[in-house]
Amino acid sequence: MNDETSDEIVEETGTNIRHLKNILEAALLTSNEPMSLDAMTLLFEERMDRATLRMLLDELKTDWQNRTLELVQVASGWRFQAREEYWPYLARLNPEKPQRYSRAILETLAIIAYRQPVTRGDIEDIRGVAVNHNIIRTLQERGWIDVVGHREVPGRPSLLATTKTFLDDLNLRALSELPPLEQFPQHEIPLDFEAEMLEAENPEMENQQAENQETENQEAEQQEAENRETES
Repeated sequence: MNDETSDEIVEETGTNIRHLKNILEAALLTSNEPMSLDAMTLLFEERMDRATLRMLLDELKTDWQNRTLELVQVASGWRFQAREEYWPYLARLNPEKPQRYSRAILETLAIIAYRQPVTRGDIEDIRGVAVNHNIIRTLQERGWIDVVGHREVPGRPSLLATTKTFLDDLNLRALSELPPLEQFPQHEIPLDFEAEMLEAENPEMENQQAENQETENQEAEQQEAENRETES
């Protein structure tokens, strides 16, 4: 094989790789949802193995390294998104206030995320108060939690776990990427489970728990009203 033929093969291979990356790039840029590797294989007539796809995605990620968008992998697949430094500017295009969640909702979500799969009873044991049904419904409607099975005990209570949507919204690929519990921002999502469990076992805390329960019920009703207002 002479040098000219070798150069032609190298050039043709480089052209093919660029073409394959362009196809992936076009699909990812126009997709409304993260794309899985299985979905990407449908883009090509010839069989594309996962190792080759990952190689192309890594190269594509490098190609966009110094641009305003970045290619990231989340739980559901791969997607392009604006780099974090541009988020404040883009937020001005949608001046609506982001939906706020009560402390009870955030605590419940955190318990499910770190202790999953859990039942409603497990959550109540940890928090020391009953879980309002509106809290679970709000998290399900948001797409952050779902029923993944039932515990084989009398009554077969539902087992709750987080979803890929929950991880996608946090830009995470897996639950293992959640920050350690002790590093979670306490001022945003109080997660002192051990303290709460001790308080729940302390008879002197009964009055406080009753007050907490009443407050949570009010918060849940207010949250439901805000959700209805947002939907309308």
